[in-house]
Amino acid sequence: MNKKRLFSKTLLAATITLATQQATAAGFQLNAQSATGLGRAFAGDAVIADNASVMARNAAAMALFDSSQFSGGVNYIKTDIDVSGINHTNAPALGGSSQSIDDANNSSGTPVPNIYYVHRLNDQWAFGAGIYSNFGTTNNFDDSFGGDSVIPTAKRFGGTTEVKSINYALAVSYRINEQFSLGGGLDIVQGSGKLIRETGASLNPSIPNTALDVEADGVGIGWNLGAVYELDERNRFGFSYHYSPEIEAEGDMEYLGQDISSQKLLMPLPSMAEFSGYHEIKDTKFAVHYSVQWIEWSSFDELNTSGGTTLNEYNWQDGMHYSIGGTYFLNDAWTLRAGYMYDTSAQDQKTSISVPDSDRQWFSAGFSYNFEKKHTVDFGFTYLLGKDVDVNETDDFGTLTATTHADAILAGVQYSYSF
Repeated sequence: MNKKRLFSKTLLAATITLATQQATAAGFQLNAQSATGLGRAFAGDAVIADNASVMARNAAAMALFDSSQFSGGVNYIKTDIDVSGINHTNAPALGGSSQSIDDANNSSGTPVPNIYYVHRLNDQWAFGAGIYSNFGTTNNFDDSFGGDSVIPTAKRFGGTTEVKSINYALAVSYRINEQFSLGGGLDIVQGSGKLIRETGASLNPSIPNTALDVEADGVGIGWNLGAVYELDERNRFGFSYHYSPEIEAEGDMEYLGQDISSQKLLMPLPSMAEFSGYHEIKDTKFAVHYSVQWIEWSSFDELNTSGGTTLNEYNWQDGMHYSIGGTYFLNDAWTLRAGYMYDTSAQDQKTSISVPDSDRQWFSAGFSYNFEKKHTVDFGFTYLLGKDVDVNETDDFGTLTATTHADAILAGVQYSYSF
């Protein structure tokens, strides 16, 4: 039996998240850059520029500010992952028998903070710095999941996944004229995680009990470019492109009972492109805004180590999200907003109980309260609704089938100050 092939799917499901808090979009994308954007399902976020958090979506939009800006807040993400209809069928060499497994519910809550500062140097130049997150996931199965047997399903296909990422951003914008502005910046992405997968074969001395035990971190350097076109004072468009780096993760790593800490896990993150529009309707207090974003999940074509080993082919597909929202300027103090997003799945033919994914819908609402002219507090709320996904995972021990479903509730608060 080829032991390196035996747990390749399990290793892939664990390590592919290494550079990526709690997933709230397809794949491992984490849409939690601001409470303001959360309240409108991030519709128009690459061009609205109502506080300094816009630099996370489009550096060029910093040129829209008339003064320096500060913004900081936290989004709390509560996820609910159900795994039901679970059945495991042994490989023919092991008798081909089937076993039903009790349903599992994996729920968790994660706070995701963010902070930004934009310094307006003059009428043309602005500089920004920010700390936030673009990717993340958490999904931990209880040790009792799957029961006790020589080859328990949970320890091979479930396990522990606890991973975080931080994006440190530096950006600059330049206003060319009244219509055009350009921007760009560097993204320093730090990822860390604790990942455990066991074979569950402790009663069989010929098979190592540890499939994977990782505590590692890494850093990668990315960059971004953006542009803003202002048709007039009420209508504008924005476009941005974010190149995401490949993370080289290092740390304590054990694979199939062997210490592989001398190797690195090479983790390619998806690049992203976004187009946004914003339109204030004349003689009303209402504005409509929208975004279309492309996410290069196909960069996860395969997963390799620095030692030259191809662990698996994953074959994810590029994702899209489409969002539309509205803002109502109630008066000088209060602003109301709402939005809807449809987010497409990154997974295609291959699915997993440890990395549940599906097309998702966002239903969002929020508001801003401006006090003492330069101070603003924002609140945002989103209910994220996923879909049922049929999972079919196979290794040399057998096949697991199940249905996964993931929903989430997100709530955020943010404070902004205009200098």
